[in-house]
Amino acid sequence: MSREHARSGILRSRKDEEMKLLGKRHRHERRFRAYSITALLLACTFLVLFFGDMIHKGYKSMRQTFLRVEISYNEESKASPLYAVDDDLSYLVSRGRLRTIPREIKQNPRLLNTTNTEWAVASADVDQYVKGAANRLRPREKKLIDRMKEEGNVQLRFNRGFFTNGDSKLPEIAGIKAAAVGTLYVIFVTILVSFPIGVLSAVYLEEFAPDNWLTRTIEVNINNLAAIPSILFGLLGLAIFINFMGMPRSSALVGGLTLSLMTLPVIIISTRVALKAVPDSIRQGALALGASKVQAVFQQVLPQCIPGVLTGTIIGMARAMGETAPLIIVGMIAYIPEPPTTLGSAATVLPAQIFTWSSASLRAFSERTAAAILVLLAILLVLNAAAIVMRNKFEKRW
Repeated sequence: MSREHARSGILRSRKDEEMKLLGKRHRHERRFRAYSITALLLACTFLVLFFGDMIHKGYKSMRQTFLRVEISYNEESKASPLYAVDDDLSYLVSRGRLRTIPREIKQNPRLLNTTNTEWAVASADVDQYVKGAANRLRPREKKLIDRMKEEGNVQLRFNRGFFTNGDSKLPEIAGIKAAAVGTLYVIFVTILVSFPIGVLSAVYLEEFAPDNWLTRTIEVNINNLAAIPSILFGLLGLAIFINFMGMPRSSALVGGLTLSLMTLPVIIISTRVALKAVPDSIRQGALALGASKVQAVFQQVLPQCIPGVLTGTIIGMARAMGETAPLIIVGMIAYIPEPPTTLGSAATVLPAQIFTWSSASLRAFSERTAAAILVLLAILLVLNAAAIVMRNKFEKRW
């Protein structure tokens, strides 16, 4: 009996130790789960706060204040646009609207000595006052705006100029048209250069290149290039395309070629991964039927991995579209009020436009900055969503 009691005591002690260890493991799991949930909640909270702040500020920029005023087209307003409206309104109407009056008279001489009532864009301070934000209006001017609001001469309208105007020193008429067109030009050059070079380089390295020290060195350098800071690509583009090749500074051509250098490693790596996913039986089957190595790769293997190649390319383009640092180095941070007409014209892009507006001192530019960020985020989300949909729809499981 004593032996059986000792054995049962040992078994109980072992069971107790196992239960303690099991309970300790369960406590660790619960603690890890709590940490994970807390991290996710914090990330979601910061994301909601970020988007909420951007939407709150950007929404204000989507509406612009207009004043109904009488504009006089005469010799005085032709010489000085401030005389086109009453003295009390000369600093309440945007100078961007008044500056166009001499040009309108020159283009249409019949306007001379006439007076028209129209809705004119208000100045930034008036716009901020109507929206309840900080402004620099004097008490007398605020009373005048309040009286005009009571008379129905003040309206908040959808700000179409934000999408149809270029950059301006006046926030009430500043828009993203020039930056948006410049972005399209830059991305066009980036795709045109990086896609064929990246895909062909990946095909050679994965399917044709011998396995030696030179190939391995190239592969290591490609992986390293995908991880280096983007500003270094800007320095490389400045040295090669501007200083050495003499291309025009601040042009979409230089910006696109610079971003191509940055996008190439991403396309090469994603294409190689897609090529590796294709089973060797497809290559062997093509070769067994008499196809050459080139025919087997380009007619059988590469078509099978096109979805993966396009997914990597879209992600690379989305990353390039959001870059600012390399484009600042090549001069695309300049003040560009008009959209480019050629690849060699001076241009800017949306990220650079956002950077410029964010550093402006006028409060109204902060609203423009938030609205431009929302536009850029929407484009990037659409591109990433397209990559995910394409991957899920065309992905093949071998």
